[in-house]
Amino acid sequence: MNLERSHTFSFSPDGEHFLLDGLPFQIRSGEMHPARIPREYWRHRIRMARAMGMNCIALYIMWNYHETHRGVFDFRSGNRDIEAFIRLCQAEQMWVLLRPGPYVCAEWDLGGLPSWLLRDPDIQLRTDSATDPRYMAAVARYIDELVPRIKPLMSEHGGPILMIQIENEFGSYASNPAYLEELRQLWLAGGITGPFYTEDGLPQLERNRTTVTGGAIALSNGDAAQIATVRREFPSVPAMAGEVYPGWLTHWGEAGFAGVDYDLSSTLATFMQARLSFNLYVIHGGTSFGFFAGANLDASGNYQPDITSYDYCAPISEQGMATPKYIKYRDLIASYLPEPLPAIPDVIAMLDCAGAEALMPALYASIWDNLPAALPREHGVEPQSFERYGQAFGFVLYRKSLPEHARGVLDISAVHDYATVFLGERYAGGVSRAQLPQKYAQSLHMMHRAPLALPSARHNHGSNPDGQVALEILVEAMGRVNFGPAIVDRKGLLEPVTMKHVDGSLALLEEWDIYLLPMDETFIANLNEDCTNPRKPGLFYKASVLLTEVGDTWLDMSNWTKGIVWVNGHNLGRYWNIGPQRRLYCPAPWLVQGNNEVLVFDLHQIEAKPIQLADRSC
Repeated sequence: MNLERSHTFSFSPDGEHFLLDGLPFQIRSGEMHPARIPREYWRHRIRMARAMGMNCIALYIMWNYHETHRGVFDFRSGNRDIEAFIRLCQAEQMWVLLRPGPYVCAEWDLGGLPSWLLRDPDIQLRTDSATDPRYMAAVARYIDELVPRIKPLMSEHGGPILMIQIENEFGSYASNPAYLEELRQLWLAGGITGPFYTEDGLPQLERNRTTVTGGAIALSNGDAAQIATVRREFPSVPAMAGEVYPGWLTHWGEAGFAGVDYDLSSTLATFMQARLSFNLYVIHGGTSFGFFAGANLDASGNYQPDITSYDYCAPISEQGMATPKYIKYRDLIASYLPEPLPAIPDVIAMLDCAGAEALMPALYASIWDNLPAALPREHGVEPQSFERYGQAFGFVLYRKSLPEHARGVLDISAVHDYATVFLGERYAGGVSRAQLPQKYAQSLHMMHRAPLALPSARHNHGSNPDGQVALEILVEAMGRVNFGPAIVDRKGLLEPVTMKHVDGSLALLEEWDIYLLPMDETFIANLNEDCTNPRKPGLFYKASVLLTEVGDTWLDMSNWTKGIVWVNGHNLGRYWNIGPQRRLYCPAPWLVQGNNEVLVFDLHQIEAKPIQLADRSC
């Protein structure tokens, strides 16, 4: 099939088939996300999908990855060049299913919606302009930015895009036909006439009827029986299994990696026998680098942040390797195809870690000696969320003075998401929104959504001559909830902070100084090598690695507690010793021949520990 000329992708009049140039066409799609893959590896991952028997790539566009600040778009730097990725798919003879949101879920922070939307305290997300014009005005600006990029890439114009998805799994959120239609109209106004499709679980689709006019239907966790059900209930349009799960997502603190035992062989065999269309979610997961990993709430409302790895137990591993699942599914799919599959691409080179000595970072700096100027104080105002301060990710320090004789119980139980508390120069414990293993909680005096008893500050070395002592609350924002009705998930101290004194009186704590610590590229590049108090947690450690050649590697953070790692300025993501993830993936393109800098920020440790380089994820 020549992908360089224009093609017509449509639906048969009876809704039975997808049609490519008028002929029935089976979509065999594998999902991967450019935002989770170093740009240098895009072509390799696309070729891996083709060699497993796919003829199509499905991809999300994460809105908040491209409009990090209101009205400022980036579709060019690094792995944000969506057009380049789609053209690579075309060059590798792969069609594309485009899933641009505006909401995508994807175990991505806020489901891909920009956190700056939450600066308005009464904003309503994922709704039509009659309900909240502020939200839809932002969506319209986003789609207006996409349209000239996407239009030339549609199959009718000689590009590889077959269909565009309208929103994502909206039936799991609400029922609002006006909203879905308004989204469709935005694309039509830009001259993109489809074809369109929607994605939902079958029960949600049946309950909320979340389709768009003339749009195909894709099913989350879909199978042949569900496709047949949809064909009976919606006979005018075709249906496909839009998300077929070869693995599953994993949260911090879970016993192991999810999805290890999944086997799709029988499901895939049925699809191939009946020539039903499907999309494997995901064929390759990659990595939620930086601060973009999302979170969920369980049935009881407990917060569950996602690990940094998005390996997903997918057929193509986080590092791009063909797993045993890959080989099994490739052989199965190939048995139904008339032509042999391309050879499996060569394995990406690994760093030779055999016999390598562990890195031993040295103390480099303290967050306390790198505080920016405090925001202008608003007298009597309570602490606010990150979003109200205009910050998306990282940390915020909330500081106020207390009388040095103050003792009592501090209530910051509504913290989002993880707070370490200091009285003067001493660590006093902390509060976590996520439930913690008992051993971890006890060793660090961490409470789970409960008040924290403060020690006496009378002899605290942080006291001032005026008899005051600093109360400091360093709050880490972890992933925003990315699925369901609780996605309005602001970060920071979300309720008034109170202190119950030993005499039983309750005090509302006000007059806070606020320090924004985004831990972004600029902040890290401008760190001062300074540490006044090496015994106060919140420290940076640095190591140098001299390499004569580069390759993919993992940094084993088993000896560390909770924090973030940068390599040559690239944020590899979070580590946390509650597991199950212990190692962070570092792709070779982020390393150089010669000296490489590894920077670690740990919330708890005041002593450096070794970091072993490894040649596999676990």
